Order: sequence, then C-alpha cells, then structure tokens
Amino acid sequence: MTDETKGETPTRAWDNVGGMPQMTIFLRAGHPDFLDLPWEYALAQWPQHSPRVADLPRGLSRHAVVFVDYDRRLYALKELPPGVAEHEYDLLRRMGEIHLPVVEAVGHAAVEHSWGTTSVLITRYLDYSLPYRSLFIDASMQVYQEHLLDAMAGLLVQLHLAGVYWGDCSLSNTLFRRDAGTLQAYLVDAETAEMHEHLSPAMRYRDLRIMQENISGDLADLAASRLLPAGFPVFETPRSILERYQRLWEEITREEVIAPGERYRIQERIRALNRLGFSVGELQLQAAEDGSTLKLRAFVTDRNFHREQLRRLTGLDAGERQARIIMNEIQEYKATMSERLGRSVPLSVAAYAWMEQVYQPVIARLQGYIQTHRANPVEIYCQVLEHKWYLSERAQRDVGHFAAVEDYLEKFS
Repeated sequence: MTDETKGETPTRAWDNVGGMPQMTIFLRAGHPDFLDLPWEYALAQWPQHSPRVADLPRGLSRHAVVFVDYDRRLYALKELPPGVAEHEYDLLRRMGEIHLPVVEAVGHAAVEHSWGTTSVLITRYLDYSLPYRSLFIDASMQVYQEHLLDAMAGLLVQLHLAGVYWGDCSLSNTLFRRDAGTLQAYLVDAETAEMHEHLSPAMRYRDLRIMQENISGDLADLAASRLLPAGFPVFETPRSILERYQRLWEEITREEVIAPGERYRIQERIRALNRLGFSVGELQLQAAEDGSTLKLRAFVTDRNFHREQLRRLTGLDAGERQARIIMNEIQEYKATMSERLGRSVPLSVAAYAWMEQVYQPVIARLQGYIQTHRANPVEIYCQVLEHKWYLSERAQRDVGHFAAVEDYLEKFS
C-alpha cells in the first residue's frame, strides 16, 4: 500500500516466499506500507533485524511492543493473539472518530509463522507523550504527579460519558502529554474495552474498581524497585483519582432547577461546561413536579471545546488547556484590534492576524530551542506566555512577547 491508497484495504498476502510468512496487512490511508519490516521474526527479535526500530521509553506491557521510525513518523506495533489486533483496532478507530483521547489506530496484520499465528496492532506513536514511569523516575517531571491524578480522572469521565467500558484502566495502559503546565491522559491499550450506547452505574463501578486495583499495582511495582520516595501514598493515590472522578462526574451530569425569570442560567450552564472543556450536544428541559420550575440537564459530547475552536480558526493542534489559554489571548488580540480600528473585528480575522504577527514569529525565534529539546511548539509557546506574565507582573507593565522570548531563552536554554 502507498500513502496515496484510499480507505482501509488489505495491502497484500504473502505465502512463504523468500522466508516471508503468510500474512495480510490492513492499513488506513496516509501511512507507510511497513513491508520492509522483518515480519519473518517475532516482534521481540526485531531490534536485531531492522534499523527502523527506535528505542523509546514505554510502560509495562504483557505483549511484545516495538516502535519503528519512518522519516520521523513513529509507530507502535504490538504483537497479540490471533484476531485480537483487529478487534482492538476497530475499537480505537471508533473511539477516535468521536474525538476521545486515544492513540490513533493505523492498521492491523495477521501473520502465520511456522511456530503459530499472531496478529499485530499498528498505532501512531503519540508525539511528545510521556509514560507514567518517567513522571516518577525523572526528578524534573515530578511536579506533574499531582496533575496525573486529574488527568486519569478526566480520561475515565470522558470514556464513561461516551459509553466506553475500559476494563483494564492502569497507568501502564495510559500515556500522558503536557498541556500548558498540566497533563492530558490518552488511552493506549483497548484490548478489554467495550463500547455501549450508555454505560450502566454497575459497569462504571466495576471500571473504577479495576482502576484502583491496577494503579495500586503500578505504584507498588515502582515502590518495590525503589523508584518512589519513602512513604509515597501508593494506596491513597488511586482513592484520590476516584474522588476526583466523582466530583467531575457529578458536576457534569447534575440537574439544575430553573425558576421563572432565570432562563439566563441555561447559557451560564453551557459556559461552565465549556470552561471545563466539554462541548454541549443537547439540552433537556423538563417541567418539575411543582409546575413552576424547569429541570435542566446538559448532555456533553467531548472534552475538546477549545481545541476544536482553535483548530478551526488557526489549524493548530493543541491540548485542551493549551487551546483555552491561546483562545483567551486571541480574544484579547481581537479586543485590541477592534479598539485600534474603531470597529468590531471578527474572531476569525483576529485569529489570522495573531498567527501572522505573534505566534509564527515567536515560534520562529524559538525554533532552535524546540529542535534541541524535541519540544511541542504549542506547549513551549504557552510556557513563554506564562513567563511573559511573570515578567510583566515584576515590571508592572506588559513587557511584550519578544522580550519574554529572549528572557526565556536566556534562562532555560
């Protein structure tokens, strides 16, 4: 299959020609064909047989996993029992289509070796991601440990709202990406997942119980390896995730009673959910028992409200918190432009001008730093904004983006 192939189709089947096992690969368009990989070997042996295999940090896995590099596009391949890769691929693809934070499903393969049949799942490596172990082992990353708890709770809430039962929630099955000083969690392993129209309270409870057991095990493993500080709250940590999950779930799903003359609270409720990052798909208004009030229930769709808004206006791919910070800046830029021109400026016009006059010049000046540190440009831009705020507070005036960039480079390069 070439990058130009449209849709998901089998590339080719081989029948033990030149040592190649009989196999079929299904791929989505826009990706390599992976035909130059050493399929005649088990995945665990690939590092000795292919220069494409990349050594990247990873969590624990009960299956063999390798990462391969195609012109700086990284992919993860996971070896599974027959048929399992196809099932997991289908689940990841469906979850991705409804904008859940999961790794991108690229394809799957069925391979018949002389010693047995396997299936292989192919996913796109999540750029700029961190496995949980690095957040505990690397001293510079430990500041993010508290954010990890919120990220795990938020991921489970998003999955459950969408009717997804994970069945194996753990730190090992999750990747994290920095998001303007916090973290966003992404589901990596969907072998045990199920998708339903709605998730019952019993299934949510079961998923949360599994989460507590697995995360206790993940942290106990780190503690046994002496990678956690003495006295680290191994068993209190999953309970804290549960408490955060319950608070967020109740906030999102609660009903509000609206009295006559309080219709403005409908928009207030929508804005409150948007601030949490959730898009509102539907509203349900129902007359209360007394007949004089209304019950309001909002149904959210995804947690990408600001991400989608920013992508629509600028084409930038950002985390939700990154996008919220940048959208606030674009709104400020719009207000400044409107005041200078003496007329209201459309948000789309302000976003274009901001890209041309602020974001792109700042990123161009930071390009060397970004390449040296292999950093996410949007995350670095948000760090510069925070640095600009700090410098402006100290100077009691707006120091401007480029003074902040120069000071940032001087302090952190």
